[in-house]
Amino acid sequence: MGNWQSQIGNRFMSKGLNRFAILVACATFFLIIAGALVTSNDAGLATSDWPLSNGQVFPKMVGNLFWEHGHRLVATTVGILTIVLLIYILRAEKRSWVRKLGIFALLAVVAQGLLGGLTVKLMLPLAVSAAHATLAQLFFCTTVSLAVFTSRSWTNAGKLTEETATERAGVPLRYLCTAALVTIFLQLIIGATLRHSATWDHPLPTDLVLTHIGGALAVTITLGLAAMNTLRRHKGQTFLTRPATMALVLLVVQLFLGLAAYLTRLASPSDPQPLNPMISITVAHVACGALVFATTIVLTLRTYKVLPAVDSEIELAARPQEL
Repeated sequence: MGNWQSQIGNRFMSKGLNRFAILVACATFFLIIAGALVTSNDAGLATSDWPLSNGQVFPKMVGNLFWEHGHRLVATTVGILTIVLLIYILRAEKRSWVRKLGIFALLAVVAQGLLGGLTVKLMLPLAVSAAHATLAQLFFCTTVSLAVFTSRSWTNAGKLTEETATERAGVPLRYLCTAALVTIFLQLIIGATLRHSATWDHPLPTDLVLTHIGGALAVTITLGLAAMNTLRRHKGQTFLTRPATMALVLLVVQLFLGLAAYLTRLASPSDPQPLNPMISITVAHVACGALVFATTIVLTLRTYKVLPAVDSEIELAARPQEL
């Protein structure tokens, strides 16, 4: 009776942990949107002090202060949620590497907050602002990973063996997905640098624009290869094909949003202040980029979960067959 009750309790705790991890990941995604709204509205220096705004915890939310202080409130909420998530993980999670990842998440969100304050204190230097945006994506990657690792689908997934011959015929899917994930992360760094390189009333640097276009091409090739090979090699395996399909769809949307964001940004130096549709399209481009990153994270982690390591396959192929 006691063992049965213990199993029910552990299952309930695990399910609750996964739901809370998903909540933190969603809150982090919202924080990325809030940060993009600050940059797009040129509201980064709406107040010159930190962590207070104009010397107040709750100032009047008017003008650009709405975006800047609103971003700080969202960031504070995410920080509190991350602390609660770590406590939840330490209580409910047995796997030491998941517990360590939870600790890393807390350290990352603390560093992110300090870096955000530094951007204000130093008057928005490009290097610090770009690092702040990049760390936000890295923290998002961590929260998405925690949501994946604590899910029931991850726990119940077993190794796929029926496709190993197909896997040997081409580049291992693990490598393709990892290459796509790294390429997307680098593209996010370039995008963050580009967004913070010039305010709305100045043209964007041509060299960074061209670099970002080249990065978009690299993401299209690497992610396209990873997703298409997943769909071709593992038909019917929704554990892999679902995130691959979502990544492809989001990639197409992201490319169109990128073009639209650039075209609307070309006209912004002639505007009296940041205006729509430049603001809304740019923010949508940032948000969709984060979603492409998230779905690729899920796809990559799942390939490592269910597909055998290449070294193991080589060892098995090299062993003499037993009679």
